[in-house]
Amino acid sequence: MHTRLAFGRCGNVRIVSMIGVAVLVAATGRAARASEAAIAPPRMTAIGTIDARFQSYNVEMVEVTGGRFWRPYAQGGMQRDRYSDRPPIDLATPRLRKLAAALSPAYIRISGTWANATYVADTETAPSAAPPGFNTALGRAQWRGVVDFARAADAEIVTSFAVSPGSRDTNGVWMPDQAQRLIDATRAFGGRIAAAEFMNEPTLANNGAPPGYDADAYGRDFRIFRDWMRRSSPETLILGPGSVGDSPSPAMGGIRTRDLLAAMGPGLDRFSYHHYNTLSPRCGVHDDPMQALSDGWLARTGAALAIYRAVRDAFEPGKPIWLTETADAACGGNPWDATFLDTFRYLDQLGRLAKAGVQVVMHNTLAASDYGLLDERSFRPRPNYWAALLWRRLMGTTVLEAATTSMPGLRTYAHCHPATKGTVTVLLINNSRNAPHVVTLAGPAERYTLQADRLQSATVRLNGKPLQLAADDDLPRLVARNAPAGRLQLPPASITFLVMPDAAACG
Repeated sequence: MHTRLAFGRCGNVRIVSMIGVAVLVAATGRAARASEAAIAPPRMTAIGTIDARFQSYNVEMVEVTGGRFWRPYAQGGMQRDRYSDRPPIDLATPRLRKLAAALSPAYIRISGTWANATYVADTETAPSAAPPGFNTALGRAQWRGVVDFARAADAEIVTSFAVSPGSRDTNGVWMPDQAQRLIDATRAFGGRIAAAEFMNEPTLANNGAPPGYDADAYGRDFRIFRDWMRRSSPETLILGPGSVGDSPSPAMGGIRTRDLLAAMGPGLDRFSYHHYNTLSPRCGVHDDPMQALSDGWLARTGAALAIYRAVRDAFEPGKPIWLTETADAACGGNPWDATFLDTFRYLDQLGRLAKAGVQVVMHNTLAASDYGLLDERSFRPRPNYWAALLWRRLMGTTVLEAATTSMPGLRTYAHCHPATKGTVTVLLINNSRNAPHVVTLAGPAERYTLQADRLQSATVRLNGKPLQLAADDDLPRLVARNAPAGRLQLPPASITFLVMPDAAACG
């Protein structure tokens, strides 16, 4: 819980424009240096809103059923098989529930590649082997655990359905029997499915669907899915298509999103897509961690959005956009994704997409492999979890234009505070490795600064103090420091949240 300050106006502050740059002028008449960013809440304007469950997460279907998933690097993820067998995740673990609840409200997406071939059993325990045409099996007790977890964590369920040969008739046409069983089980356990994609990543032609599956087959099946969903679960939002891998020149040999949309016709409630900055070494890509703080690396999020937004505009204009699966690197994450180095990408992505109007961002995963917010064995927080917690407590649903000077190596985002009227939270990301940045504050602020002793450290410090769970798994107090009006230096490779008064747009 952050501390509260007795905010008041600081003198006779006014803002003027000098050659198109907002410059702070204090009562003394001294102007901020032109190379500094002026943080002036009275000048900020509202530019949009995001879903209350904007910051969300995935639990892969294979975590629920148990099976082979990406082996963490600490467990020999590259020295041996890139996959490892794992038992089903224990969603009843008190620590896991407590930490997930702290990020509420959220969506929990139970999906992923393995969901495309998961058999939904009508028995309490899953069969030891899945029936022909499926790869894994989900028992009622496992799905009841999902519904119970979602209720405890205030997380609305999002999912997708099996499309493998076992879910089809003799002509290869998709049948809704298995999907209906999942809908019925959810209701029987007192839950609901808030939103659903037909399948996971249909642009990957070999993603569990029958051999030779193409856009026309997808369009035919989607129409069956859409009509069935409208009848069987009208309260469930239809997401789609949940694509990944599109680019001006697709190199993955898959199906293009625009071909899927052309074949399926209208019928989406929300347009969804997936994005990873890169593939991990498990899938043959070896990126230099030195680039993870570069402006170009961070900008990949916006480049992907531009591609999918253009397709959305062509086929489903005006439909809200959801990013239903994302992380730094696909295939379990990069070696640095469990460290502070990835927190710059994580928070910049949230800020960038919220400003662009994306309504929901679902991080992959909550607690699996190297990109999990939590360690998969201990469920202890990683640096990205602490960043997620600060975002949840400080960044509300009204997005503002920060109106600051553009500076290389400094990213600035602003939202109304979620709890305090008239208050704004400004997120300042100094992604320069060696250079501090200076900003000028129009008034006093509560400051929360994240740093680490090493960029690839698993421990993050808030205002100099390491963040860690208490002995009883209680979260630590997130204590702010006072920052007076005037110049504030942002250390190199640091992330700072500033909570400031006098934001007219947040009144």
